[in-house]
Parts: sequence; C-alpha cells; structure tokens
Amino acid sequence: MSILIKNGRIVTAVDDYVADIFIDGEQITHIGKNLKVHADRVFDATGKLVIPGGIDPHTHLDMPFGGTTSADDFNTGTVAAAHGGTTTIIDFAIQSKGQSTLDGLEVWHQKAEGKATIDYGFHMIVTDMAVDRLGEMDKLAEAGVTSYKLFMAYPGVLYVDDGTLYRTFRRAGDNNTRICMHAENGIVIDEIIREAAEAGHKEPIWHARTRPTRMEAEGVHRAIAIAEVAKVPLYIVHLSSHDALEQVRIGRNRGVDVQAETCPQYLLLDETWYERPNFEGAKWVMTPALREKWNQDSLWQGLKFGDLSAVATDHCPFCFNGQKELGRESFTKIPNGAPGVENRVSVLYSAGVRTGRISINRWVELTSTSAAKTFGMFPKKGTVAVGSDADLVIFDPNETRVISITDPRTHHMNVDYSAWEGHEVTGWSQTVISRGRVIVHNSKLETHGGGKFVKRARVGELLR
Repeated sequence: MSILIKNGRIVTAVDDYVADIFIDGEQITHIGKNLKVHADRVFDATGKLVIPGGIDPHTHLDMPFGGTTSADDFNTGTVAAAHGGTTTIIDFAIQSKGQSTLDGLEVWHQKAEGKATIDYGFHMIVTDMAVDRLGEMDKLAEAGVTSYKLFMAYPGVLYVDDGTLYRTFRRAGDNNTRICMHAENGIVIDEIIREAAEAGHKEPIWHARTRPTRMEAEGVHRAIAIAEVAKVPLYIVHLSSHDALEQVRIGRNRGVDVQAETCPQYLLLDETWYERPNFEGAKWVMTPALREKWNQDSLWQGLKFGDLSAVATDHCPFCFNGQKELGRESFTKIPNGAPGVENRVSVLYSAGVRTGRISINRWVELTSTSAAKTFGMFPKKGTVAVGSDADLVIFDPNETRVISITDPRTHHMNVDYSAWEGHEVTGWSQTVISRGRVIVHNSKLETHGGGKFVKRARVGELLR
C-alpha cells in the first residue's frame, strides 16, 4: 500500500511547514512540495495539520485491580486510542509478588498479541526484586522492555520498600534503562484512610481528602533522592499537584535526571467532581486523586517551561455499573482508574494550543515526541521524517465536537461512561495511519488488528 498526503501543514516538535508526504509500505519515503508520484490512496490535507501519531506512555489494559479487571483489553483499548489519534501505547506488564518478571512479561505478551490494532510496548511493574533475581532486569532490557515501574503506594499489593527501590534503581542505572515511579507515601496514606473509615466517612470525596498533596510531594522527593544516589534516570508518572511539581523542579535544578508526566484530568478537572450526587463522583476516583483547582495553573506552567515533559492518560477504565459500584459502601473499595486514551490529543489541543497555554509544536512534543525520546522509540516513532514509521494523523484544527458516550463518533472505549462527558473540544483526528495502514478515517474504523510489539532502545539510544 502506498499513500500520498497532499498539501498538509506538517507539524512536529520543531517544524511547521506545508508539504506532501509519500508513504510506501510502513515508512515515510518522501517529503516535499508537489510530489509527482503514483499512490494507491491520496488524501488532500489542505487546511489540516499532519502530525506524528500520538504516543501514550501510560495505559493499563486488561489489568487486574481491586477484585476486578480494567474494562478495555488490547482489542477495544487500542481501537479507541486510534480513534483519538494515538498510534502507539506503552502498557504496564505486572510481576506477581514472588514470581519472575519474565513470566509477567509473557502474560502481557499473550494479552496483547493478535488483539492490538496499533503498536505497543511494555513497562514492567516490579513488585519485588531479590538480589539473586536482579539479572532479570538485564534480560528484560534485551527483550526491549527498557523501563520499570515501582510503587510507593498500595501497601500489601504493589508497594515496595525503600531497599527494593534502591536495589532496582541501581540495576536500572547500570544497564542504562529508566525507572518510572508512582510516588505517594502509601504507608502514611493508609493510616489517614483508616482514620477516615473509622470516623464513618464513605463518600467518593474522601478518596481525595485522604491522599494529601504533601504525601505525593514526599514520595517524589524521596524517589528523586534515591535516584540521585543510585545514578538512574527517573520518570515520575501521573504527577497531579503543585507540591509534587515543586520537588521535580528542585531536583532538576540540582542536576538530577528526572522527568515527569501529567494527565489531562489533572489539568482540567478538580476534586469537586467527587461531590457529584448519586455516587457519580466515583467515576473520577483515580490515583493520585483530582486536586484543588488552583493546582492546574502550576501544572500548565510546568508543561510550558519543561518541568513536565509529557501528557499521558493513565487510562485504566472501570465501568460505573458493576465495577465502580463495588465501592458504594466505602470509598476504599472503589476501583481506582478512569478512561481517557481516546480523548488526550484533542483535549490537550483544545485546552492548550487554542487557549495559548502551549505552542502547537509543544503540543506535538507532549503527545508524541517526548515519549518517543524518553522511552527509546525515536526517530522510528514520534516525528515526521523520511525513514520513520508512517504513524501519522491528519488533524482538523477547526472541527468542534462534544464528547459523549451517546455519540458513536466520540466514544469507543469499552466503558459505560466518559470522563469527559459534555466536554466540547475543537480539534479532531480525521485520519489516523499506523505503519502505513489507514486505521481510522472520518470516525470509521478501516483496519482492525495488526498492531506490533515495539522493542524499545535503552536510554540515550536511537531506534531505527
């Protein structure tokens, strides 16, 4: 299959120009003005943006949690991502405590293989790491899993102690890979939760009230300190508050190699959503929790000036009926997570570029290029260049839609509500191409399946 995209405004993290793009097979082979080539399919992108396909570096598909499993698997989740302009995800494989991380990786390969419509990679969630098993981390890196996630939260489930953190950090530093960190002081948070439960509090708002921003900031501070001593590149996931961002700035100013991501929900939603009547607030129970609204200005500033390097989704959907409702009697039993993989690119364009909060180049960097560089996929992915994978989105910057589960054009996630219900966005992914395959065109799925595992490079290396 060959494809010619004519007259598009090509925008990357650094470029902005009008040209044609020719795709032959899976790669971009020519970029230029008025290309005279024959193509099996031609798209006129006049008045549209042509951008690299989005890369969401934080999803949880088919993930067991809290006695249930996230509602999107690698079939529905990647189809939804494609509709929203994302052509690559990095999901989190999980090591069960006491078992090999390599076994955990195999489980996730089985979950994804043959189901994914777009390309995917894996981080490895490490739940324990004895000294005699540290060599597994080298094997993971050789297999293209070049980042590991550890938790300071969820004691008894995913939490690891500081000794395990340091041990794992050191090995990651030695084998030139990256640590992803869920940074909250879960031990203290559990005590606060216990006190709230004993006082009879059960409503969703108490999810936020028992997870103070200072406990996120303490976790970020501690993670940065351990990473600095262990000499490992650090990536803070789903950073949600001014207090936590302040610790990232302090660390970066001291010269520590630390990056952080945030998510659209922390940029635009706040803790008042938990106070919606009839238990509706449970829909937005996620960790970290939504914060007081004033934090949002600080996060937008962090995006603009580089202390936040990416916008991911932490897509971890649970249906309201039958899953979120498990917590009607106590906020502690509400499965943590919300849907969003389909909405990220448009929401950030509408709320960021159109309002002047971020530039159009920064938007591309935050939704694609930064993740590609941070997680070993650049320049194969994350840019528009000859020789790169033909992961492209023709994006209409003027199309306005209202996101709603009742509109089949705006909701393809396998969940019975939208976290962005009623939210109007201007800017929409019209045509989505993954490795030269037209996946979505005019809100219709044209290709189902065919996504491939991306074997990622180590820190600082290029993937071609």
